[in-house]
Amino acid sequence: MAENSPISWTRHTWNPWMGCTKVSPACDGCYAEALMDKRYGKVKWGPHAERVLTSPGYWKLPYRWQRQAECDGDRPFVFCASLADIFDNQINTHWRADAFEVMRRTPNLVYLLLTKRPQNIIKLVAEVGYLPTNAAIGATIEDQQRADINLPALDRAFRALPAAFSFVSCEPLLGQIVIPPHLMPHWVITGGETDQGGHKARPTHPDWFRSLRDQCAAAGVPFHHKQNGEWVSVSEVAGPGAHFTFEDGATVRRVGRNLSGRTIDGVTHDAFPEVRHGF
Repeated sequence: MAENSPISWTRHTWNPWMGCTKVSPACDGCYAEALMDKRYGKVKWGPHAERVLTSPGYWKLPYRWQRQAECDGDRPFVFCASLADIFDNQINTHWRADAFEVMRRTPNLVYLLLTKRPQNIIKLVAEVGYLPTNAAIGATIEDQQRADINLPALDRAFRALPAAFSFVSCEPLLGQIVIPPHLMPHWVITGGETDQGGHKARPTHPDWFRSLRDQCAAAGVPFHHKQNGEWVSVSEVAGPGAHFTFEDGATVRRVGRNLSGRTIDGVTHDAFPEVRHGF
């Protein structure tokens, strides 16, 4: 719940509540569960576990960021929520309404509402009555199966709501993804998987990253590569480490996330979507 996030694609993270339920293979190595449930015991994960509101003092942080952004003439990104899912249908509607009100009152901040449940967006926004116009909506897609399900749902939500922009997070990237041109979002983020507690990271084929990079370039869409994860192409980082070879012969080496870096073919991809003033 750091005030200034180590996540490369956001300035801050803000968690109005904690807790979630696993819904897809991307959830297998959930860092939020490993941190807040397994390590610190602050909240339980699962469909029958209670979600936990964060403190009133913590809810005031966005107002501090808003004042600073006003002074700086800045539009910092805020990831909401890194320890939960803002469109979890087990959340009390009043909690979501209160969170949206904080967003509405902090217009210089651009909130990134990333969900693994984009099918819920339209319905749950309707329960509140509005979506803050300084909120962007995004979906996690880790493989083609999830892309085929989540991209149409995200596109429907974006067309129905006044979101700032749409985006996808392909992290952890667990398979090849081809995004149909008519469903291409405004921003694509990629990343490899990292170890979380007893869950060991699954390797990502380097060509899966390259493919999304190239699809974004062809579509003129900003591309942001967050990290390679525990595994990296043997051509990218030298040194010791266990090897994994894909069926086509491509080989990756397990070097750990501190050594694997953030480059693809030696290039760092740090693109962000343009944020329009006055939305």
